[in-house]
Amino acid sequence: MNHCNFKGTSNFPSSITTYMKKYSFAILLLLVTAVLLLPRCAKNPDAAADTPYEKKPTFGGYDSQVKWGEHLVTICACNDCHTPKKMGPLGPELDSTRLLSGHPAGMPVADIDRKLLEGKGIAATDLMTAWIGPWGISYTANLTSDETGIGTWQESNFITAIREGKFKGISTSRPLLPPMPWQMYRHMTDDELKAVFAYLKSTKPIKNIVPEATPPLMAATK
Repeated sequence: MNHCNFKGTSNFPSSITTYMKKYSFAILLLLVTAVLLLPRCAKNPDAAADTPYEKKPTFGGYDSQVKWGEHLVTICACNDCHTPKKMGPLGPELDSTRLLSGHPAGMPVADIDRKLLEGKGIAATDLMTAWIGPWGISYTANLTSDETGIGTWQESNFITAIREGKFKGISTSRPLLPPMPWQMYRHMTDDELKAVFAYLKSTKPIKNIVPEATPPLMAATK
């Protein structure tokens, strides 16, 4: 007795063939899609967890790079030296009409005993934009976006000035003079320095050609 009755199974292969013909295009499309997606998933295994939107730069928690730079300029006290002062009810205060414009062009240095100061200490003028010490007389730079300030600088010039302490951000130029504390600022990150530069480039341009530094008297007599 034949207990294995395969009646009706002769149509099984033809059923598969019909099914494949009917859905072959859909199957092919799925295979192609899988092949295209596999390399992307291999490169980024966490892609499924990512949001469909790119993350925006944080800029130190501020809305823009310029705003972050303004904050850094404030807490680094750049205005204390680079902005001329005027006398207010409580003493010297920032002259808001000349923010970050440096030592005023043509303004003479106060009548002081340079020889004494260069040998024993330091002093600043009443505007606190000219400083006298063993290095001679240094004048704070114009940091505004004017061409007499940093208007023609590239970002690389600014980073060189702070990282290497070089005048005008040129690696072959003289060192930056006191009281510029570039030795501290050099530890700022690249992103922080770029933010500061972006802010300075956005400032109101103020035309002011700052005088060249004056060598010390000892150097002049040699």
